Amino acid sequence: MQKVSIFWFRRDLRFDDNHGFYQALKQNENVLPLFIFDRNILDKLENKQDARVEFIHEQVCKLHQKLGDHSSSILVRYGDPEAVFKELLDTYKILSVFTNRDYEPYAKSRDEKVARVLNQQDIPLRLFKDQLIFEPGEILNGSGEFYKVFTPFSRVWLSKFDPSNLEDFKPMHWKNLMQSSPFEIPSLKEMGFAKSDITIPSKTADEEIIAHYSETRDFPAKNGTSRLGIHLRFGTISIRKLAIKAAALNTTFLNELIWREFYMMILAFNPQVVDHAFKPAYDRIPWRNNEEEFAAWCKGKTGYPIVDAGMRELNATGYMHNRVRMVVASFLTKHLLIDWRWGEAYFAEKLLDYELASNNGGWQWAAGTGTDAQPYFRVFNPASQQEKFDKNWKYIKKWIPEINSDKYPKPVVDHKFARQRAIDTYKTALNQ
Repeated sequence: MQKVSIFWFRRDLRFDDNHGFYQALKQNENVLPLFIFDRNILDKLENKQDARVEFIHEQVCKLHQKLGDHSSSILVRYGDPEAVFKELLDTYKILSVFTNRDYEPYAKSRDEKVARVLNQQDIPLRLFKDQLIFEPGEILNGSGEFYKVFTPFSRVWLSKFDPSNLEDFKPMHWKNLMQSSPFEIPSLKEMGFAKSDITIPSKTADEEIIAHYSETRDFPAKNGTSRLGIHLRFGTISIRKLAIKAAALNTTFLNELIWREFYMMILAFNPQVVDHAFKPAYDRIPWRNNEEEFAAWCKGKTGYPIVDAGMRELNATGYMHNRVRMVVASFLTKHLLIDWRWGEAYFAEKLLDYELASNNGGWQWAAGTGTDAQPYFRVFNPASQQEKFDKNWKYIKKWIPEINSDKYPKPVVDHKFARQRAIDTYKTALNQ
């Protein structure tokens, strides 16, 4: 059997500044790169033209091509990770497995199962910090507990953040890659998927956009956001390099990266938020859950232009402007009194940049059920949001061509009535 150390790519589909990959190559052992298309995740996806799966496949193929320059290759499997490692133990004499840490509940459970398989053969699973600047547990309050409010968390985060201390993990030891002829990569078709029509945004961080982010980020008709979410999600860019750039160019943009880490910390310490409100009392809210109204929201046919434009943008592109995300989430949970979990699941299905922690945190923020959320009695007025952030209707007209015709639907609910209904419903439930 050939002796190898394995580097397991997951949410870190790059060579540059990849902490775990760097550490694997440093060990002076034959390194076998590995990627697993996880059936536990992919088999649950109903849309077999999911642009995210195509994106991952393309990125893995790029890694494969680059490794060919070093007379190496990436081993790609489609299956259950635990079963894949059991199979690899029959093929290779594995010395150790290197990978970067993941903080989502499924990922932690998956890693524990793989670690048990490896430990039976005395093989270590070595985990490294790569997708965050500060991991859950690195920023705690004076009592040693996690922060439940963003502002003090961000204050401590910023006080500890020192760009000059962030190591750039440049892979130096390519000679330690296992020499092999090219492995075969399973095609999308072989895994039951097909190509998507959706375009993936560039991973190049536009410095002009970042520099002016604080002035442009709230206006959906402007090209004022980075669109880097999918690249952060799958690690095709380095969070360290992006944070350094943000710190130099725009503190508001850096603040968004801190929010990302805040929500990852909240999820890591509170895995129950996947299915329950962060504030347990809010699980008592009696959601109306009208299926016809939910369908109208999904299709962008509520009769509220800013809401409908956002939903149509999401359905067509896999992206929705962040300001509009807050409006549509507030509308679903407050105006229609539909369970935030319904909206969260729809976003999870559609968003290119879907990330469990941020998606969950954002929806619970809008619904008032989460940590440091907007209060339940604050209900966004879609008309005033539209007037403030799309005054000339440029964004709305782009996505709703029939806006001024009789083809555009009447509002599904009156704003004043819906606002009061939401406040009364929340208040009654919380006072039980």
